[in-house]
Amino acid sequence: MDVNSRTEIDEDGDNNRGSMWDLDQKLDQPMDEEAGRLRNMYREKKFSLLLLLRLAFQSLGVVYGDLGTSPLYVFYNTFPRGIKDPEDVIGALSLIIYSLTLIPLLKYVFIVCRANDNGQGGTFALYSLLCRHAKVKIIPNQHRTDEELTTYSRSTFHEHSFAAKTKRWLERHHSRKNALLILVLVGTCMVIGDGILTPAISVFCRKITWIYFLGTLVLSAAGGIKVDHPNISNDIVVVVAVVILVGLFCMQHYGTDRVGWLFAPIVLLWFLLIGGIGIFNVWKYDSSVVKAFSPAYIYRYLRREGKDGWTSLGGIMLSITGTEALFADLAHFPVSAIQLAFTVVVFPCLLLAYSGQAAYLMQNSDHVIDVFYRSIPGTAVVIVMLVTTFLMSLIMILVWRCHWILVLLFTGLSLVVECIYFSAVLFKVDQGGWVPLVIAAAFLVIMYVWHYGTVKRYEFEMHSKVSMAWIVGLGPSLGLVRVPGIGLVYTELASGVPHIFSHFITNLPAIHSVVVFVCVKYLPVYTVPEEERFLVKRIGPKNFHMFRCVSRYGYKDLHKKDEDFEKKLFDNLLLFVRLESMMEGCSDSDEYSLYSQRIEQSRDALLNNGNTTSAAVDSIISSVDSIVPVKSPVNANYTIRSSGQTSSQMEVEELQFLNNCRDAGVVHILGNTVVRARRDSRFYKKIAVDYIYAFLRKICRENSVIFNIPHESLLNVGQIFYI
Repeated sequence: MDVNSRTEIDEDGDNNRGSMWDLDQKLDQPMDEEAGRLRNMYREKKFSLLLLLRLAFQSLGVVYGDLGTSPLYVFYNTFPRGIKDPEDVIGALSLIIYSLTLIPLLKYVFIVCRANDNGQGGTFALYSLLCRHAKVKIIPNQHRTDEELTTYSRSTFHEHSFAAKTKRWLERHHSRKNALLILVLVGTCMVIGDGILTPAISVFCRKITWIYFLGTLVLSAAGGIKVDHPNISNDIVVVVAVVILVGLFCMQHYGTDRVGWLFAPIVLLWFLLIGGIGIFNVWKYDSSVVKAFSPAYIYRYLRREGKDGWTSLGGIMLSITGTEALFADLAHFPVSAIQLAFTVVVFPCLLLAYSGQAAYLMQNSDHVIDVFYRSIPGTAVVIVMLVTTFLMSLIMILVWRCHWILVLLFTGLSLVVECIYFSAVLFKVDQGGWVPLVIAAAFLVIMYVWHYGTVKRYEFEMHSKVSMAWIVGLGPSLGLVRVPGIGLVYTELASGVPHIFSHFITNLPAIHSVVVFVCVKYLPVYTVPEEERFLVKRIGPKNFHMFRCVSRYGYKDLHKKDEDFEKKLFDNLLLFVRLESMMEGCSDSDEYSLYSQRIEQSRDALLNNGNTTSAAVDSIISSVDSIVPVKSPVNANYTIRSSGQTSSQMEVEELQFLNNCRDAGVVHILGNTVVRARRDSRFYKKIAVDYIYAFLRKICRENSVIFNIPHESLLNVGQIFYI
């Protein structure tokens, strides 16, 4: 049995572990009831026609900068050695038309954009959807209570369906989960590598999309001056461009929203102008370019040009760069707004612009160098598209539950187009395309090493955790002196007691009067609403004053310091005590009553094992009372009233006790687990773990920084773990 299998079994608890394990589960049950109190239905926002038009208009200033400037350099990169035959222009235009139709329009706007994570787009959004519909996360810290989140939308499928078979196939082997993760990391790293060098940086840093777009226009306009005035100095062109760009950067402090509103009409005007100029050029120079809508010219072009025609696809591919921004920028705009803006404005204007350029080049083939500006071959873009295709295939099966024929049709058509472009850009790797690939490879190594170290730390926590039955067996004092104050013990475990706690109480003679195990948990959702962030439950009997708090975050949360984390945690703790008292002490429909759990087998097991005393067992039995729906006896009103008075008094006493402990001081206990490679490990593992991962841990923000923990309240418990 491999490590991951043991970890999953520990989390799920599917098998019978004996009465001792049963007792431990009763003492530290999952937070089903606590999560159920927070559940409500997620409703997708509906937009009026006026608001939809407004959002579509604003999206022009953010999403389409790269696609909009592509006409400046596509034909130049397609014919870097000049145009040999005017019919080649029609063939290239036909390739551009069908590339724009198949990839941005059909694939992304109408298919991929629908695979959003509650309005979020991008590679991680696709991966989060897959993680919710199949157990493909390498760190198995998910639980059914997480599915109660309003942002945790998922669908179910029949056990014998094709989707269920695909799900079981993915979950069966750890290597398949790992391969899927690497595929996602490859796609993400390619976006980063390409974004460092090309306009696709707008996908990664959307705030400067408008600046890039205007900058490109400025440089193009300045460069256009040289067409009519070839003797002008390059220094003057550069100075003019730099001055304008600096001015644009200075405007950024007004905010993305305001600048976006300012920039949207400029982009709209740009598209209308290039579309209008395209119509004029088609009418004036050569209207026969409309023949390019026939795909037969693609075949004739590639057959006539041979290898040169095949390598020219690298230039054609520049016409679809920036397509990923359509999907990635869904966080800012709804799908309907993206679809409306692209189909009504962007797509037709681009077709007209390229057609107009082709018409002009039919009679002025020697002016091809003046139609655009040379660009680095953007190679990583095709790889990102291939990754999206593979992930979308799984989304269509597991999430949308499409018929396998539709999945095969989508995947096959996408791969045919993208693999053709991929094979073409490989010829340009030595011309600059290798740079983003090297950058992406470096980021891939960093991300994978970080993930590998994180998984190993989690496995160490899982296999070294302490049984709750052992903790309860220590008695209310935990075998130590309980000093005034609250101890917050941070752990990655959502159940069980972390090893750092046993390490702490073994080496120190005292522990705080109130102990809260805080689990900071990251879920495959884009965000967790503030009102659903914390889950609180009690561990053991009330006189132990031990609690568990699970703080849940999505992949877009925690971008800045949480100044009020401690206050929010304590407020939720007090709220839990009040709700617990209400549930125990009153009922408006006499459907609830208190009764004692049947754990005679667990008590016999404890006594036979000699792990604790009879008094401790009785304490354990009294601690597992719970509320269940049962038929009330005739005198239930008297029982509830009496129980309510007792619960109210206990609530007041416990709330006062918690407040007093908080006033005495709060200490944050964090585990500082140092991961080291074993001495007999291979050299590359030692480099990855002892140097790369250690360096990343050193420069990474700790929880103490994220949650704004004061240094005087911080206590680090160190331990070394060898892998």
